[in-house]
Amino acid sequence: MARLPILEYPDPRLRTRAEPVAQVTDELRQLVRDMFETMYAAPGIGLAATQVNVHKRLLVADVSEDHDQPVCLINPEIVEREGTTTYEEGCLSVPGFTDSVERSAWIKVESLDQNGDPQIVEAEGLLAICIQHEMDHLEGKLFVDYLSELKRSRLKKKILKQRKLNPTAPEPASAPLS
Repeated sequence: MARLPILEYPDPRLRTRAEPVAQVTDELRQLVRDMFETMYAAPGIGLAATQVNVHKRLLVADVSEDHDQPVCLINPEIVEREGTTTYEEGCLSVPGFTDSVERSAWIKVESLDQNGDPQIVEAEGLLAICIQHEMDHLEGKLFVDYLSELKRSRLKKKILKQRKLNPTAPEPASAPLS
């Protein structure tokens, strides 16, 4: 297994819309294992393939304290949702920053598992929030997009300033900032 580099905001590759997975292969299953290892090591509770610069509709999550409830969703689609909840979210691609985001309180997701078999996942609470957060990544959206333009602009300036002060930090690709 291998730990994968995680793209950081405002890297424009985070804005890429992921393509559906055509076939679940051994290579894809290895990517799933690598994504779990990367997520646990970060440490995080969810990771979308977009965040590791693989633009396929794939996400992993595990909101358990013991890392014993892994969830893998390939080509996920929310087919039902109910209620709303607000949660203070963070993101491995926006380290050191959190803010409140409103999401559905309960969701029902149809997807494939890592064996390519159809599955239905019903989630509430933190797992529902996590899945919605990661599915946003697959659409090229980040939780900071839920913030006001002013907050987002200040955050971007702060991050870019930190990178100037710490030149050993990884630089985003040389493309226009989002």
